[in-house]
Amino acid sequence: MGKSSKPAYSGGVVTINGEEKASQYKKGNDIYSNYNMSDTEKQIYDYAQNSFLENLPKINTFSDSTKQNLQNQLNAYTQNGIDTINDIYTPMLNNMKNDIASRFGNFDNSIFMNNLNTIESNRADAINALSQDILAKQNELLNDELNRRYNYLNFLSGVQNQTTGNILSYLQQAANNSNSGNSYNNSNYSSSSGFGDYARLATSIASALLSKKF
Repeated sequence: MGKSSKPAYSGGVVTINGEEKASQYKKGNDIYSNYNMSDTEKQIYDYAQNSFLENLPKINTFSDSTKQNLQNQLNAYTQNGIDTINDIYTPMLNNMKNDIASRFGNFDNSIFMNNLNTIESNRADAINALSQDILAKQNELLNDELNRRYNYLNFLSGVQNQTTGNILSYLQQAANNSNSGNSYNNSNYSSSSGFGDYARLATSIASALLSKKF
């Protein structure tokens, strides 16, 4: 029996619902892996990639419209703080002044003047605190805007990585299928070759015995 020919390369294919998704094959001396991306997958991947490329250069740059939007939010926060201070301290000051005028006819009474000064001092402290809050709010708005942008870039990166991960997973499965096919072919080749050697050996022994003279 002649020696079996060396087995051909066994490719690998992965299909879903009859549609080929990934394959591995040999062409010449090279091994190729291929993934068939659906139209939907391609649209998602291209959108994530193009959006990432578009937003990355301007991640720390604010347009005029963005600046105006942030300023509008800061102005609203500032006005709300001013209104709150006025709502608290203006009635107190007016009531105090009216009380002094009704009691003494002027503002020269030291006790009431001290009370007025205390209210004015408290209002000044509130205004100073509001100034600090406005600076903190400005930083908060800027940080929130930057965080939103970085989170969006992270989302786009995650979409790309997920797609790439799925592709590599399918390609690995195609490679595993190819390896299984090649292992099976090589196993059969080894078995066939071994049987052929054994057959030739048995034939040689039989010929030697038949030709031996007693």
